Amino acid sequence: MGAFDERSGAVLGDGGVAHFGDPFREQRWLAAGEALVPLDDRAVIEVAGPERLGWLDSITSQAVGHLAPGESTELLVLDPQGRVEHAAGVVDDGAATWLIVDAADADALATWLVRMKFRTQAAVEVREDVALVGFVDGGPASERIRRIDGALVWVDPWQHVGAGGHQYAETPEHPGADLAWRIAIIPHEHVPELAAALTDGEVAGLLAAEALRVAAWRPRWASEVDERSLPHESDWLRSAVHLNKGCYRGQETVAKVHNLGHPPRRLAALHLDGSDAVLPEPGAPVFAGEDEVGHVTSVARHHEEGPIALAILSRRAPVGDLVVRADGVDIAASQQVIVPADAGATADVPRLTRLSRRPSAPDPRDVDQRG
Repeated sequence: MGAFDERSGAVLGDGGVAHFGDPFREQRWLAAGEALVPLDDRAVIEVAGPERLGWLDSITSQAVGHLAPGESTELLVLDPQGRVEHAAGVVDDGAATWLIVDAADADALATWLVRMKFRTQAAVEVREDVALVGFVDGGPASERIRRIDGALVWVDPWQHVGAGGHQYAETPEHPGADLAWRIAIIPHEHVPELAAALTDGEVAGLLAAEALRVAAWRPRWASEVDERSLPHESDWLRSAVHLNKGCYRGQETVAKVHNLGHPPRRLAALHLDGSDAVLPEPGAPVFAGEDEVGHVTSVARHHEEGPIALAILSRRAPVGDLVVRADGVDIAASQQVIVPADAGATADVPRLTRLSRRPSAPDPRDVDQRG
C-alpha cells in the first residue's frame, strides 16, 4: 500500500509497515477505534457468479449458502483428514463473494478453488486493484471508512460464537468478545487520499494489529496453521465451522473429534517474563521441565499485558507454568488454557449391543486420544 509506506516514520517489516514510530501508542489508538492499519500482509479473492454461495457452501466448513449481502463470516478449507489447508474471512455484496486471506495463501487458495469449479457458474480472481485496511469499530476510524465510496467491510465473527459453532475455551469472559475487529476492502485509487488525510494519531502498523489479535486468542492461517492443524486445536469451531451443515471435505473428522474424541494438540496463551528483554520468535520450543511440549506460534508486546504469545501444545502438556527457549535463554511463561485437554467428546453416544461375533472395529471414542 505504497502511500502508507512513504509516510514519515514508517518502519517496514514482514508483509508491510510494522509501525510508524511508536508501536505502543499505535496499539492504544487502534484499540480505541481511532487508527487505521494498512494490511499489506493480506489479500482478496473475488468469487463471482450466480452459483458462488452454494458452491462455496459445499466445499468449505462454513454454511454460506444463504449469506445475505453485507453479511460476514469465516470459512476453512480442510483436507480429507480434516486438517486446515486454507482460511478466509467472507463477506458478500450481493453480486460477488469476497474472501480475505493471508497474502502468502492467496494464490494457492485461488488455484484450488479454480480446480474445484468443474461446471459451477463461478469466477475466481485474486484482486490486485483493491487494498485492505483494518480498524476497531466504534470510533472515528469507522466513520472515515464509511465515507469512502465502494468500501466493503468485513466484520470479524470472532467476537461471538457463530451459528452452528462451538467454543472450547472455558471462560465466562472471552477476550475475543472485546475486539470489534473490521477489515475494509477499498479501491486502490482511494488509498493516496486516505493516507494523506490521516494524522499521526490515526494510523497504526501491523505490530499493533497483531498484538490485539494475540491478546484476543484469535487464530490466523499464517501463524497457527501447520500441516497437522485441526480446527479444534485453535478453538476455530467458534467462528469458522458450522457443525450442523451438510457434508464437505474433512467433515467426518471434524464431527468425530468433536463428538467422540479429543484433538491431539491445544492452543494456549502465554504471558512471558519480560525481564530479559528477549522476545521469542514463532517456532520457539516450549518446555515443561525437561520435556518439549509444543512451540510458540505468535508473539507480541501488548501495551497493557506486556510480552504475550500463543502456543500450540501437546494435549498432555501440563496446565501450569512453562518455559519458552529463545536464543539460549529460558523465558518463564505463565499459561492460560484456551483449549482444554478434554475438549471434544461433547456427545453422549449410546453404545449398541453387538449381535455379531466378528472382531469389532476400533472404538471411535479412542480417536485422537494421543498427546
